[in-house]
Amino acid sequence: MTDPIRRVLVITAHPDDCEFGAGGTVAKFVKEGKDVALVVVTNGDKGSSDRGMTSARLAAIRAEEQRNASRTLGVEQVSFLGYPDGEVEDTRPLRRDVAREIRRYRPDRVVCQNPQRTYNLGASHRDHRTVGGVALDCVYPLSRDHLAFPELMPEFEPHKVREVYVMQWQEPHVVVDISDVMDLKIKALACHASQFKDFAAVERRVRERGAELGQAHGYAYAEAFDRIAIAS
Repeated sequence: MTDPIRRVLVITAHPDDCEFGAGGTVAKFVKEGKDVALVVVTNGDKGSSDRGMTSARLAAIRAEEQRNASRTLGVEQVSFLGYPDGEVEDTRPLRRDVAREIRRYRPDRVVCQNPQRTYNLGASHRDHRTVGGVALDCVYPLSRDHLAFPELMPEFEPHKVREVYVMQWQEPHVVVDISDVMDLKIKALACHASQFKDFAAVERRVRERGAELGQAHGYAYAEAFDRIAIAS
């Protein structure tokens, strides 16, 4: 049977979120021949302990790091919405912008972050939760309905997404075996050099988490998601 999922759009809050939460899965999608694009909501301009760093310079660095990381995974289409890091609010302009990108890329599947706080505090960053909730609201119903954001018409016609993968660690619906692409995930993460003082320690934690997620299913490494099917 032909796979109905041909186009995938990943929506995240920050540069590096895709690689941490779904880098292996994205690499597998690309290897399967799926057309994958990424939308990054913030410019990542706060994530530095360097007192000599400016927000403007950091935003430029992180954008280039994200492009390099995406290319490592095989993703060429990357869009940055440019919202300030750490200050994302669920506003009409943000919902419009995310709905526009869904209508632009017209994905069958959207991959987004978890709108709920979990025991994984790093994954539950406030921006992550806000962007995850906005992405879900835009999948249903804002990107679907022609009367939502009429200013987007006629350039960005409504689009209906088939399903959503929500990044998840607690009792996930979908566990993806990323054993054969784990090294590629690590290579992509390493592109975000501005974020790591000790990348060896980061790699160790990422591998431990991937092994933990895969253990119950017999996978060396895994990533996990909740799946939401959108009714016809």
